[in-house]
Amino acid sequence: MAGVLVIGELNDDALQSITGELLAAGRRIADVTGENVGVALLNGGDAVGQETISLGADNAYLVQDEVLAEMQLDAQVAALEKVCSEVQPSVVLIGRTLAGRDVGPRLAFRLGVGLAQDCLQVEADANSGRVVAVRPVYGGNALAKVTFPDANPQMVVMRAKAYEPLDADDSRAGEVSIINPGLDSSVVKARLVETVSQAAEGVRLEDANIVVGGGRGLGGPEPFDQLEDLARLLGGAVGASRAVCDAGWLDHSYQVGLTGKTITPDLYITVGISGASQHMAGCSASKNIIAINRDADANIFKSASFGVVGDWKNVLPSFIETVRELVNS
Repeated sequence: MAGVLVIGELNDDALQSITGELLAAGRRIADVTGENVGVALLNGGDAVGQETISLGADNAYLVQDEVLAEMQLDAQVAALEKVCSEVQPSVVLIGRTLAGRDVGPRLAFRLGVGLAQDCLQVEADANSGRVVAVRPVYGGNALAKVTFPDANPQMVVMRAKAYEPLDADDSRAGEVSIINPGLDSSVVKARLVETVSQAAEGVRLEDANIVVGGGRGLGGPEPFDQLEDLARLLGGAVGASRAVCDAGWLDHSYQVGLTGKTITPDLYITVGISGASQHMAGCSASKNIIAINRDADANIFKSASFGVVGDWKNVLPSFIETVRELVNS
């Protein structure tokens, strides 16, 4: 049985980084409560099961069922409900991914428990053993500590990059077992009609250690070519504010913010971004923010480690050229 159950995620049979991050968070809880850490992998194979053991899991549950072939949401929720019924965890950790944001609330409703969404930190209280989670509120302007009543499981949806995965230890021992939830095809209420893949080059925005973001202050889509050049030189990715994406300058897949993607880079360079609270909610965990904005009173400067007050048309070209010289030297 698993005291802490991590809902793992796979992509083309490979373990997603969020799974390792959640296992690291789960170990923090288990080290206080003395419980085991388990991970549920939908349609996972023995190889990824063993990989999760090396990353900190004590038990890997490979959830296998023909109904899960298309990984449809209804089937995933039904399968995970069966897993929780069998494993009886006291804590369930889910990643705040595209899938996790849908699965988490539905699973919590099925289990009749509450859910802490969009959490940045999680730990166990040494006295009560209950989970205490930290999550942003008021558009990211404040942090709240939340805990749970006596009902189990305590369910937490964690932001990506909130924790670094533990170093893989192939000497760790653990148990890999198969769970067949015995799903009936009638649980699937919607059908997948078509999957459209979007071609992407370079580093994914969510995974980038360096992000160059542009805002409405750039005045149009053309300046983003310069941001692309800078991101390419630094080995990073390009992001944008909601205003940019709503204006059609860039696709919404570039959007950073409360209703966009959450990023946690080592360096976030913003150009023409004012720093509205909704945008900052998606980048507040950035280790360093450099802001370029001609408005000295822009909110972005309150969060910036370094700031340049000036017209980006004058600042950005010389900055890019300096970076180019440093990279090529």
